[in-house]
Amino acid sequence: MKQSTYHELNPLVRLKELELLSPEFMMRMLKSEDLTEIETLFRGTIYGEYLTDDFYESFEAALRQAQADLITELVKMIPDPNVIWICTMRHTFHNLKALVKADLLDKNFDELYIYDGFYTLEQIKTAIRTGQASGLPDILLESIQEVREHFEESNSLQGIDIIFDRKYLYSQRKIAEQINEPALLEEVISFIDFTNIVMTARGIKQKRKRNFMSTVLSSQGSIPKEELLDYVEVGLEQLTNYLRTTSYSEVIEPIIQNNTINLSQLERLGDDYLTSFYETAQTQAFGPLPVLALLNAKAIETKNLRLIITGKRVGLTEEQIRERMRETYAP
Repeated sequence: MKQSTYHELNPLVRLKELELLSPEFMMRMLKSEDLTEIETLFRGTIYGEYLTDDFYESFEAALRQAQADLITELVKMIPDPNVIWICTMRHTFHNLKALVKADLLDKNFDELYIYDGFYTLEQIKTAIRTGQASGLPDILLESIQEVREHFEESNSLQGIDIIFDRKYLYSQRKIAEQINEPALLEEVISFIDFTNIVMTARGIKQKRKRNFMSTVLSSQGSIPKEELLDYVEVGLEQLTNYLRTTSYSEVIEPIIQNNTINLSQLERLGDDYLTSFYETAQTQAFGPLPVLALLNAKAIETKNLRLIITGKRVGLTEEQIRERMRETYAP
């Protein structure tokens, strides 16, 4: 099949944007009186066709399948598949974590597999079992090998997550550099920065040592890793004061309370900040930004729907759910 250009792909992207749920619809769901109303609204969306009779048993699968169908359609047309993979790579590394642990523990975690558009369950399991390519890129095979060597030396499952998380951020940076879209590279570097900030703040709260945090933080962001490490054994207030000297000063200011960053709001703030990068995509017709904006919007929509449905089910108030919701990309 002839590979489409972005000029040919982006009209499809615009059509798919029309399927995104509006902020007004999300507010209707949020203000629903009961779970029955939530279900009725959800069944009326594009996700409804994926549901079974048991709404609460199938809504999560419906969210995943709708996302998988979108990815499949876009992968067939995208000029550079890496543009899709940079968005779905989080699923790839999630799969590696789950399936490597399954292999090491002699368990079956196949149900944890999430479709990423590129690497099947069997491909990943074969690569883990044999160490051979099995269609996986070298960076994934290297990650698997490093994890195996770590486990043989330490017998620690915790190190598996640390290694894969660090490799994920490294891969994000390298793929963004290959795509060579300045706005995307800026977004990825900011994503790494926010990830490092969140992990540093958590490390402080958990009283982690500098040596441990040195293995956790990535060197791929714009904020020097060593500067963040200086605050690990000091405190959140000092970290907050340092962040006020960085390029993220204005961004974090709204979530600073009593001179300390509000950790519970930090991840939401990071998602909202990164979504803002895609506002420029509305005026572009030739590059990869519109498709990236669509995939980001779909991921945010999925997070918000899951939050509303689960939050309502466990009895969170409207305000508790609202303060956790991410801003949506408005085409």
